[in-house]
Amino acid sequence: MRLFIAIQLTDSMKKALVGTLHDLKKQGIAGNYVPMQNFHITLAFIGEYNDTAPIKEVMDSIPVEKARLSFSDFGNFGDAFYIGIKGNQKIKKYASDLRKGLASRGIPCDTAKFEPHVTLIRKQKGPRPSGIPLPKADMTVSKVSLMKSETRDGKTVYKELYSV
Repeated sequence: MRLFIAIQLTDSMKKALVGTLHDLKKQGIAGNYVPMQNFHITLAFIGEYNDTAPIKEVMDSIPVEKARLSFSDFGNFGDAFYIGIKGNQKIKKYASDLRKGLASRGIPCDTAKFEPHVTLIRKQKGPRPSGIPLPKADMTVSKVSLMKSETRDGKTVYKELYSV
């Protein structure tokens, strides 16, 4: 199974991002636009791993502190275009603790520096977006989810397997 641990966005946050996607399309920005139902903040990417029990144990061992999040800026990681998240110090600490907990159990996960963001476009082509207004929305994080990623009919679908 292809697994990751994430914060799922509220409907109001997702809807705010849909308007941003429309603005990007009007500018002629091409690429693989992430569907609204797949918007999330990845805390730890695990990849191919079939035993969810130790992952759940790690998740259960680290308390999720409530944190208020909002959108901060736009940026690129290679050819991926994203929107950053502010109000994220508690989330950064949680992601660090989570990754350390996974590593201590021998569960592979990404080790890249954690920058809270929501990917909007993968394989972006064309000009760099400019002048796009930041969407106005915020949310309080109170839940973290273990997610499974799979492809169905050529589309990536995420399914929540567990949450704390």
